[in-house]
Amino acid sequence: MSTTGATRAATMEKIVALCKRRGFVFPGSEIYGGLANTWDYGPLGVELKNNVKQLWWHTFVHRRRDVVGLDAGILMHPRVWEASGHVVNFNDPLVDCKTCKARFRADHLIEERIGTQASGKTPEEMSRIIHEHNLPCPNCGNRTLTDARQFNMMFRTTIGPVEETGVEVYLRPETAQAMFVQYKNILATSRVKLPFGIAQIGKAFRNEITPGNFIFRDIEFEQMEIEYFVKPDDGPRAFDEWLEAMRGWIRLIGLREDRVRVREHEKEELSHYSSRTVDFEYDFPAPMGWKELYGLANRTDFDLSRHQEYSGEDLRYFDQETGERYIPHVIEPTFGVDRTVLVLLLDAYDEETVVDVNGKPETRVVLRLSPRIAPYKAAVLPLMRKPELTEVARSLFQQLERETPYLVDYDETGNIGKRYRRQDEAGTPFCFTIDYDTLEDQTVTVRDRDTMAQERIPLADVPAYVRERVG
Repeated sequence: MSTTGATRAATMEKIVALCKRRGFVFPGSEIYGGLANTWDYGPLGVELKNNVKQLWWHTFVHRRRDVVGLDAGILMHPRVWEASGHVVNFNDPLVDCKTCKARFRADHLIEERIGTQASGKTPEEMSRIIHEHNLPCPNCGNRTLTDARQFNMMFRTTIGPVEETGVEVYLRPETAQAMFVQYKNILATSRVKLPFGIAQIGKAFRNEITPGNFIFRDIEFEQMEIEYFVKPDDGPRAFDEWLEAMRGWIRLIGLREDRVRVREHEKEELSHYSSRTVDFEYDFPAPMGWKELYGLANRTDFDLSRHQEYSGEDLRYFDQETGERYIPHVIEPTFGVDRTVLVLLLDAYDEETVVDVNGKPETRVVLRLSPRIAPYKAAVLPLMRKPELTEVARSLFQQLERETPYLVDYDETGNIGKRYRRQDEAGTPFCFTIDYDTLEDQTVTVRDRDTMAQERIPLADVPAYVRERVG
């Protein structure tokens, strides 16, 4: 019996184990003992990740006439980060354990241990709460935490052959600033008019104090982000429109809507640039609970105004209809790629008890991923490893490769039951089995991943069958 809708099958431990077992995600630098909170996407993981990014780009760039794309460099002029406020404001509250020397986010520590909202509080206020409740170190249990202090999360490096004389630069902590810096060039070359957006998918880097929970919080991560430029008075309306667009994306990728909620930021939580921010939160398995998945912010005219001030460039928009010049306001929908992959795995993971070929019960693990984003859309399996069957199976596999744009798997190793289980764990929606009946009547068995139901269809209809159901 499936656990979906009843007891939740997924735990973070099960997802981590599945990811390594099936080649979704591996620990970074594992043969050298690993590097904390670095992860590498394996063969299935990179396909899932790319499918997410391609679907996002198709949805928000290709299918919209008001959004164009950008792929900017990771390194930018250091003045960019002065203008954006990151040099001064991109800080997290840090506490140290005097005993074991471990470091922790003060606000996360308070929220997890006593359930008090700590976002927006000053380091002094957080220090008082920590000491009033005599909070222990989560690592060693000793009650020897320091006062909270600010910690800048940007990674520094230098450009030049000699470090001492090189130019200090930063690995970008977000993708947004490049879109503001290139705003003027895009206006000049793309002939776009307000309202319009600039979209980008790219890497960002943050020296997180307490990264963890698998790929939920990494020091190196990928963002899918849009900066949407509007007339100053149109900000609230555009904000609501993007709120609905983000809800649509959640439905599109197949997340359970009862595990997603929208939380409005309180005034004291707002970033220095924001007039309104909401988080899309996902209900992660215990002990995490509700945590941020996506964000939507009204950045007002802060960024373009600051870059105009620091660069000396005129970044005002000339409105041909009114003859006015003004700094546009910006609505920013932000989607984390890695968090999207994680919640898709958590949401799709299921376990159910089935009976094997010998009549014994066994646990079937299945990833009920949407066919749109599943790594393999289909698998071709000869019933047995016999030349007459493998010849037909390989021919069908090659036909699917030619006639569909999807990644298809071919597997002839092990008994058919074990191969079905492997494909279930990989999230493959459809398996096509070539058997001796195929040689007689040119039909093939198609097995549905979610229901395990089987039917016979003409061999010639398989490519169309896959295209129709994947979409």
